[in-house]
Amino acid sequence: MKPQQLFTLDAPQPEPESEPGCGFVCRVRASLPALGVIAVAIASSVVLTLGGCASSAGIASTAQTLAPVNVGLDAAAVVPAVVIDWWRGFDDPALNSLVERALADNPSLKVAQARLARAQAAVAGARAADGPQVNGSLDATRQRFSANSIYPPPLGGGIYTLGTAQIGGSWECDFVGRNRAALEAAVGTQRAAQADAQAARIVLASNVARTYVQLGRLFEQREVAARALESRDETLALIRQRVQGGLDTNVELRQGEGALPETRQVIEQLDEQIALGRHALAALTAQPPNALDALSVRLASVQAVPLPAAVPADLLGRRADIAGARWRVEAATSDMKNAQAQFYPNVNLTAFVGLSSIGLDRLLKSGSEQYGAGPATHLPIFDSGRLRANLSGKATDRDAAVESYNATVLDAVHDVADQIGSMRSIARQQAEQVGAQAAAESAYDLATQRYKAGLGTYLTVLNAELNVLTQRRLSADLKARALDVQIALIRSLGGGYTNPGELS
Repeated sequence: MKPQQLFTLDAPQPEPESEPGCGFVCRVRASLPALGVIAVAIASSVVLTLGGCASSAGIASTAQTLAPVNVGLDAAAVVPAVVIDWWRGFDDPALNSLVERALADNPSLKVAQARLARAQAAVAGARAADGPQVNGSLDATRQRFSANSIYPPPLGGGIYTLGTAQIGGSWECDFVGRNRAALEAAVGTQRAAQADAQAARIVLASNVARTYVQLGRLFEQREVAARALESRDETLALIRQRVQGGLDTNVELRQGEGALPETRQVIEQLDEQIALGRHALAALTAQPPNALDALSVRLASVQAVPLPAAVPADLLGRRADIAGARWRVEAATSDMKNAQAQFYPNVNLTAFVGLSSIGLDRLLKSGSEQYGAGPATHLPIFDSGRLRANLSGKATDRDAAVESYNATVLDAVHDVADQIGSMRSIARQQAEQVGAQAAAESAYDLATQRYKAGLGTYLTVLNAELNVLTQRRLSADLKARALDVQIALIRSLGGGYTNPGELS
């Protein structure tokens, strides 16, 4: 008996005649049964999507954000918002120039901007994942077909060139919100990076201003020391006259002579600190160390800042660090939603159209067309606990983000309360110090006059001088500290931060 032939390589048969002008429309009509099959497959995929096999039961995030009332925020406390260029309120052109240069050139801000750009790119990538994907391919493969496979001779055992030119597309049907959650997580991370960039800007501006104030304090301290050196030089000349006249002894002379090098040593120490302060400002403004060697700072009068009776309730929306921490909570929440969506099937619609032939010379001939479409469904059934471990990790990440947010809120509230308390205390100290310095200056003048008149001793003058120097130094310290705390309070109240997107 002649064996039955499973495959034949007959010459290509002509296509059946169709109605005149039918063309592509007739092919679509002929494909309607196939389209029905595809529709049934899609519906089946949706049904599978509604009931995944793996389970996420028992895994949840338990941390809760603190309520404003529980951290001491007062809804009745009203404080004007800090303007974005708050340093201009000190009316110091040199300070304005330094802050603006730092904001333009400091590398730390550029690092924060680079992180923001990376987060923005991640958002674009997450958004693209939810759209259709189209790819083209062009392949040419020289292949020998097995003589013992399903292909009979002459194809089996022969060597042919396979050619394919194809365009394919796919689109993921995000029935369970996997891609949407990934996009929300990326947006949350981007908003957090945006808040971080503004926080870096605020911190840099305040650091420049505070370093500038401390440099001004050193200049005032040096001025006090220079006045003391001049006064002690005059006093030494008077002591020498009194020693020559027999009114004082060499004891007073040696005391007067010893006071001069001591004062010069203090001045030298202050000059060193001034140089280091200039170097610090140069580093903050991205300049060479000697760029500010000619800078001289004089502290302006303390600018008044409205003090709240309590920590304002809108503090949570004013601070970049709090906003960044909150956006990280939102991003972690979306990451957890994405991890939960991994338990359900994902459905991809795929389609392709192109040309394929055995032999490149036939690739562009009639009959080489091929096309197809249909859904592809992936259903997680058993993965040894990988999905549950991933979800558990995301839940833990959210708990950590929530607690980090709570810690940031508590730190911010205490920070504002500390600055308010310090400013009130400094104001009271300054009021007392003004009276103490006036008394010390008067006592020093009287002691000097009595000594010049021969009615007092040098020891009395020396004690009065030490007292007045202490008060002058304290006055400079309190003035600088009042400015420093004021800048710290401005930063604590937001430093001019503007939230680009409110959380729902």
